[in-house]
Amino acid sequence: MVDGSVVIDGRRWRYSVSDNLEATTWALNVHGFFAGGGVYWRESTRLAGRLGLRVINPSLPGFGGSDPLPWEEVRMGVMADGLAQLLDHLGAPAAIVLGHSMGGATAMQFAHDFPDRTLGVIYRDGVATDSWKERTGLASVLFKPFIPDLGQAIDMLTAFATDLPDLAWSRLTSMAATAAPDIRLNARSIRNTMPVGAMLYACDFTPIVEAVARRGDIPILPMWGRYDRIVPARTGREFGQLVGEDVCWVLGQHSWMIPRPATQLNVLRHTDAGQRFMDRVGERARMLDGLAA
Repeated sequence: MVDGSVVIDGRRWRYSVSDNLEATTWALNVHGFFAGGGVYWRESTRLAGRLGLRVINPSLPGFGGSDPLPWEEVRMGVMADGLAQLLDHLGAPAAIVLGHSMGGATAMQFAHDFPDRTLGVIYRDGVATDSWKERTGLASVLFKPFIPDLGQAIDMLTAFATDLPDLAWSRLTSMAATAAPDIRLNARSIRNTMPVGAMLYACDFTPIVEAVARRGDIPILPMWGRYDRIVPARTGREFGQLVGEDVCWVLGQHSWMIPRPATQLNVLRHTDAGQRFMDRVGERARMLDGLAA
């Protein structure tokens, strides 16, 4: 992966891109909240090396050292437009979009706004539908009659804490080299990341999902960690029903692809759902190439 940056609408976006210049199929690996492109470096390296994809890891505005958006522009549509301009910068006509958590909502927004540049969407433990905000933990139940917002915040923090042991499974040296720099940058600029979190909590992107599903021409592969408490299984089932696809359940919690970066590659290469998805991506790529010609 080679680091780079580009100015989009007056703001600097950081990114990294795989150096397999011979690859003809592009992929965008869009990160989750409080992460950055570097957090998914090990996974993207495998996808580039084994599947022959030219993989881009963007750091969305306000994350991983990219310049933040002003409050009035903190919208998914602005982020999706920035991704399209990043593809222009790198000379990519279209891409598979992998989106994790917040990145899942971004991926669906991109597919909605730029369908002819979307080869397919791999939607991973995403927050594009509203049910992930319906907290059912003990703190939410206890505080709901008095201070519901506090109860939900405690429940979300508790859910995040359950993800930490899974992340600790990663080799510490690899995490220090890839994930830690972006997390440190986010911690130093937390005032830039909090408006994005507020936007996620305030917005329901279900109509975007429904609109993409109605089109029916963009391949979608929903994937979920079996033990995810941050974005629970019911949200995965809800999304799968909306897009008419079965959820591919994998071992792990919310951030399963970080401690086990080979999981995504194995699903695409060795499962029926993954192979069907890649076959449909190939058909769509040929169709879009024909339209362009």
